[in-house]
Amino acid sequence: MAELFSSITLREITFKNRIAVSPMSQYRTRDGYANDWHTVHLGRFAIGGAGLVYAEATAVEREGRRTHGDLGLWDDAQIARLKPIADFIHREGAVPGIQLSHAGRKSSERRPWHGETPVDHEDVTERNEGPWPPCAPSALPYADGWPTPSEMSEDDIGRVIQAFGDAARRAMEAGFKMIEVYAAHGFLVHQFLSPLSNHRSDRWGGSAENRRRFAIEVAKSIRANWPEHYPLAFRLSATDWIEGGIEIADTVQTARVLKAHGVDLIDCSSGGIGGKERPRRMVIKEGFQSPFAAQVRKEAGIATMAVGFLWNADFCEALLASGKADMVALARELLDDPNWPLHAAAKLGDNEAHSLWPIEAGWWLMKRDRLLRKLGLR
Repeated sequence: MAELFSSITLREITFKNRIAVSPMSQYRTRDGYANDWHTVHLGRFAIGGAGLVYAEATAVEREGRRTHGDLGLWDDAQIARLKPIADFIHREGAVPGIQLSHAGRKSSERRPWHGETPVDHEDVTERNEGPWPPCAPSALPYADGWPTPSEMSEDDIGRVIQAFGDAARRAMEAGFKMIEVYAAHGFLVHQFLSPLSNHRSDRWGGSAENRRRFAIEVAKSIRANWPEHYPLAFRLSATDWIEGGIEIADTVQTARVLKAHGVDLIDCSSGGIGGKERPRRMVIKEGFQSPFAAQVRKEAGIATMAVGFLWNADFCEALLASGKADMVALARELLDDPNWPLHAAAKLGDNEAHSLWPIEAGWWLMKRDRLLRKLGLR
């Protein structure tokens, strides 16, 4: 059996294979409530054979949304819309996961197709969507032209930490079995971790130890509200790609500390802290972030997930078989082909006669193949 299709167990949750559907924000909610779009969007990945299906970045506070269209879990009333989705994913053999987030200084942003810039008068006029004030570790804007966020007080910090714990409890009640904290790509937890965005001089800033404190407290808050037998992951930007920012050695140490506070897996991404322009050091190619997963796995002694520009089944198989990561996460490739896991299994020899497909599809595909072979057409 290919390593990509071997099972893996984190705590007491077993994943049927090593393929994760990365959180993909859809910006299709109203007031944070999931709807039919999310049911179909996420459900098709479970049918398509993935082992882990993450719901998109889900705000733990209304003010922590990136856009007006973000999914939310800041209110108990939002649980009911998510539960049927998590239950369907589970029934189809995948593990339902959810990514909890707070956008911090990246809050009050327009949807990507509206410009990926701060909410402005056009949004108010055309969509009746007004801006709201962002907060952050320090009063530093995300980029030129972005609003200056308010620096979070001790009370603000405590409130958000508790909001992560409360959202974890709601995620459990909704039926999710894995949580990933969005601590990458310039979101709030990343803002605390990076010296580029955290200029505080109190216990939440300055030294690397202090800058990690917020992430640790978030992990502790979630663990206090999340079943002991369910896994917890963090998505980290392994490097900021900018001089003076986070480097991979910092992330290895962050992973070690998070592991000691109940985190089971690190999803290794990168960048996102210094505005929309790609840093010069960041050279994008197939699997360009996978070396981070390998180094964190080896040096921090924690399971890792490789993510970013992964599309080739043989490449993903080699990553796992060589011990460079424990899981792989795909996003846009799965938007293009929700059945990528099933096609990858066939390519690697683990899906003979469509045996891994749901019977409702696999039976018909097997019948088609027999007929095509009989007629000599394939």
